[in-house]
Amino acid sequence: MRPDIILLVLDTQRVDRLSCYGHQHETSPYLDMLAQEATLFRHAFSTAQWTVPSHTSMFTGLYPDRHNMLHASSVLPSTLTPLAERLRDDGYFTAGFCNNPLIGVVNTGLARGFYSFLNYAGLMTSRPNETAEQRSLVDRYRYHFKRFLANVVTRIQDSFAHSDTLLDFSFSPLLVPLWQTALSFKGNTAKSLNDAVRLHIERAGVEKSQPIFSFINLMGTHMPYRPPSRFVEKFAPHVQRNKVEQRYLRQFNGDVFGWMAPLTSVIDEEHKATLDGMYNAEVANQDELVGTFLQRLRSSGALDRTLLMICADHGEHLGEKQLIGHSISLYNELVHVPLIIRDPNGDLPRGTTVNHIVSTRRIFHTALSAANSASNFEHSLTLAQGTTSDPEREHILAVGVTPQNLLHIIHRRRPDLIALRSCDQPRYAAWNGRYKLIKTGDSAFELYDILDDAKETVNLSDILPEQVEVLQDRLRALITHVGEDDAAVGDVGYEDALVYRRLRDLGYLE
Repeated sequence: MRPDIILLVLDTQRVDRLSCYGHQHETSPYLDMLAQEATLFRHAFSTAQWTVPSHTSMFTGLYPDRHNMLHASSVLPSTLTPLAERLRDDGYFTAGFCNNPLIGVVNTGLARGFYSFLNYAGLMTSRPNETAEQRSLVDRYRYHFKRFLANVVTRIQDSFAHSDTLLDFSFSPLLVPLWQTALSFKGNTAKSLNDAVRLHIERAGVEKSQPIFSFINLMGTHMPYRPPSRFVEKFAPHVQRNKVEQRYLRQFNGDVFGWMAPLTSVIDEEHKATLDGMYNAEVANQDELVGTFLQRLRSSGALDRTLLMICADHGEHLGEKQLIGHSISLYNELVHVPLIIRDPNGDLPRGTTVNHIVSTRRIFHTALSAANSASNFEHSLTLAQGTTSDPEREHILAVGVTPQNLLHIIHRRRPDLIALRSCDQPRYAAWNGRYKLIKTGDSAFELYDILDDAKETVNLSDILPEQVEVLQDRLRALITHVGEDDAAVGDVGYEDALVYRRLRDLGYLE
């Protein structure tokens, strides 16, 4: 029997703030317990630094330079078949439970393939689907009116994401309180998890023996930070007693432009402690809600028939390197993400840790393989395999392009930051064992030892020029993509004979 599949995305979750990944504070006891009976990937990396491209990679198995979903105005092309559509067409009941408006409200096409897609953010949130037979005549009219109104409101909300002028206006002090509160920007974590677990336990509307694929996106750790007071007391007690920091937090929570634009100076230590503590409090609050979700799955028996994949789409800057948010860089704060997979069939061993580098784009291949829906090539990229047989062998890529509408707003408000922080330049990252190269624009390079310097504080590019050269070759190979069959799933091609020979001689290819 094919398993149920759950893809639970902890939006904006930093890997270094989970205790199962070594954080000094116990922020994630429930995920820690899950990791003990699952496979934890120590070095998983997102393909991009923000929501739209990173989710698209998980849904299509492609790197951002292939699917080209780089902006809020991007729409998934009809030539690409996303994961939900593949699974739906192969007999799965597909359901989305989404708290991120960039997926559930804005028309990016990422909701394609779902029989049921419930949105918990925005003015018109969704409710679990009912069949027409379950509705009275009055309820039917009410249902159709709500559908009409929701379509109108969705078009208005969608237009803000596609218009630079309207988006700029939405960042004004007049509108920020409206869309943060009235429009339920962060959605409803508890409700979405409750609706999802009910589907997997009760299986209402699902045919007998029909497997379920659920995509769940949670926004608990995304700005603004307003966790319950008991978590603030545990992780940020100084905020409750310091009026200066309370004012700073209120200002920060309302300054949407400040969530995304680079800082002009090093963040104050007290302010940094406030952001760190409040973020940790949000992590712990969300972990508790996820823990309830996991316990209900476990006690019902549903967990043991489910391939459960928990990851993040990206992380978050909290003042490191004079950056806030997740719009610009490819540093580890953004692209190093948690990935925990519990496999009911044991293809991914329980209670183990995988230490080699993997890309989150392979969630696509892993899900298809578990569903027996993968082609031979797709199956070769499932994460359910050992280190020695891994075909990527750390040949992974991350692409960072500043969202165009944000770039427009920075240019309007702080044009000096564009050149100062190269906001308008594309970034690429490639890995070679312990080394990571970041290329910004055509000629700026940063090299870091991610094992000894996980915070990427020492740029080794001048010290290890040969390593830079090797990784430049690898980066060039990763973005070449030669081979018609392989290109369909984003495989790596090696067009240049010199590049191929050099990588082979260094032991990266056979």
